[in-house]
Amino acid sequence: MAARRALHFVFKVGNRFQTARFYRDVLGMKVLRHEEFEEGCKAACNGPYDGKWSKTMVGFGPEDDHFVAELTYNYGVGDYKLGNDFMGITLASSQAVSNARKLEWPLTEVAEGVFETEAPGGYKFYLQNRSLPQSDPVLKVTLAVSDLQKSLNYWCNLLGMKIYEKDEEKQRALLGYADNQLPDLEDLMKRENQKILTPLVSLDTPGKATVQVVILADPDGHEICFVGDEAFRELSKMDPEGSKLLDDAMAADKSDEWFAKHNKPKASG
Repeated sequence: MAARRALHFVFKVGNRFQTARFYRDVLGMKVLRHEEFEEGCKAACNGPYDGKWSKTMVGFGPEDDHFVAELTYNYGVGDYKLGNDFMGITLASSQAVSNARKLEWPLTEVAEGVFETEAPGGYKFYLQNRSLPQSDPVLKVTLAVSDLQKSLNYWCNLLGMKIYEKDEEKQRALLGYADNQLPDLEDLMKRENQKILTPLVSLDTPGKATVQVVILADPDGHEICFVGDEAFRELSKMDPEGSKLLDDAMAADKSDEWFAKHNKPKASG
């Protein structure tokens, strides 16, 4: 039995320069850690690719108590096709609104004091023009689902989330993890005939902890990755060199030049 909380949302990115500019300079997030990998992840963390890739964690504070974005970059892939499921991330930060205006990053006011903007790749963010809260500025992730009741059954009854708000008329609900407990996920999902994308696997990170991972899929195919708590706390310690490692990796990445020289487009994911 173990307590659980939401940790990350994963974005696959094709342009690291503009992506880093958005998260660091517009949103004001910090690079918490950056890692480069020579081959694909055996838990498919970087998608269905087996080549070189990188992972960059960005957020307003340490992963131990902040929700963060995981930016996955596959060398040689220039863009990814967007689906209609990711609706946006909402955060509270007047500083982000100010940064966007200063940098002339496109903003659209969609409600009083709420601005819509896009990260490279078309991912939507909603910025509430108010002071950063003492806790995490990231307020919620919004996903579209095809059957609300079916999704609520999955996320609440199976994964143990709590319903904080529900609007039957508008067919939407706000969920989160409280201080609840869950049984062994893999056994539970097998009993309930639910999809397990990656059965329990141990992932090694050179020089760091080995973390156990189980990856599931909800009724709409959204991938949910559960990681072991103890090893993850060691693995996710903030690296003060993270931002420099990202900058160095971007400077060393000559893939754009190679594709331009050979007059070839990068692949689409």
